Amino acid sequence: MKKSLATLGVLAAAALALSGCTDSGATPSSTSTDDAAGGELTKVRVAALPIAETGALWAAIDEGIFEDHGLEIEVVPAQGGANAIPALLSGDIQFAIGQPFGPIRADVQDLGVVIVGNYANSLAEGDDVNAVVALGDSGITRPADLAGKKVSVNTIGAAGDLTIRKAVQDDGGDPSTIEFVEVAFPDVPAQLAAGTMDAAWAPDPFRGMVLGDGGVSVVAPYQATIPGLSVLTNITTQALLDEDPDLVADYSAAMSEALEWASDNEDAVRAAIATNLDIPEEAAAGITLPTFTWDLADAGIEDLGSLAVEFGYIDAEPDFDRLLQQQ
Repeated sequence: MKKSLATLGVLAAAALALSGCTDSGATPSSTSTDDAAGGELTKVRVAALPIAETGALWAAIDEGIFEDHGLEIEVVPAQGGANAIPALLSGDIQFAIGQPFGPIRADVQDLGVVIVGNYANSLAEGDDVNAVVALGDSGITRPADLAGKKVSVNTIGAAGDLTIRKAVQDDGGDPSTIEFVEVAFPDVPAQLAAGTMDAAWAPDPFRGMVLGDGGVSVVAPYQATIPGLSVLTNITTQALLDEDPDLVADYSAAMSEALEWASDNEDAVRAAIATNLDIPEEAAAGITLPTFTWDLADAGIEDLGSLAVEFGYIDAEPDFDRLLQQQ
C-alpha cells in the first residue's frame, strides 16, 4: 500500500491549514445558498481529518444525505480535534469531527465546547483502526519497547499519547521516558522511513502504508487501554447550541442518518476514501473501518477523562453533564 511523497505532502499541508483559523472576524455561523432544484441550503463548515474514518462523511455528502436535511457541507481539513477548537470558538467553523480529548481539555478550561454526538468508535477486538507502528528492523515489537524512544502522534497531549503511555506502563515500561513529537498523519510513512522518529501512532491508510513496506504493529493503544473508545466525535460550541438550535438539530439529524447509512454501505465509504485520499481502490478495500455511530453511550469518554487525570494531563475531570450533550 503506497502513496507518492508528493501526494502525502499535499495532504499534510491541507491538514495543517486549520490551525490558523482563529480570525475573530470569521464568517457567520451559517449562510444560505440555492441548490439545483431551487431550494435553499444552509452552508455549514465542518473540520475533519484527512484519514480513512472521514470516508463516512465524504460518502454521505455524495449520497445527498446532508442536502436532504437542507445543509451544504464544506469539509475543512484539520490535523486534530484540539486544533479545530480555536476555529470553533471564533465561529470560522460550526462543527468539528475530532478526538474527544480536545473537548475534555476545553471543558476543564470552561471554554464552552460541547460534544453533541459520536462519530466512530474503535474496535474492542481484532485489528483496530489505529496502532503504533515501527520499521521492521527497529527492534520495537511490544509497548514496553517504546520507553526511551521518540514516538509521533498527530496532536500532543491528547488521546493518542495518553493511551500509549498507559499501554507502555501496563507492559512494564516507563512511559515518562517516551519523547512524543507531533507529526501529521499523512507525513508518518515518509518521516518514519527518514528516521526522524522511532515509532508512530497512525490510522489507515497511513498505518497500512508502513505495514505494507515491512513495518510492524507494536500496539493498538485504544484497544489495549479502553476497548471500543470513541475515535472521533462531533464537536460544537454551547454558543451555537444556544443561538442556533435549529441548525444544530438539522446537522445532528443529518449526521445520525449519515453514520447509520455508512454502516450499511461500506463499499460507498471505501470508494470515498479512495477518491478523497487518492489511494488505489484495492488499498481502500483493505482498510479497517471503525464502528460508525451517533450514539455516545459506551464511547468510553468518561474513562478517557479519568485516565487523563491519572497521568496528569488535566487537574480534574470535566463536567461530563455539560460536555456530553447528545442531540
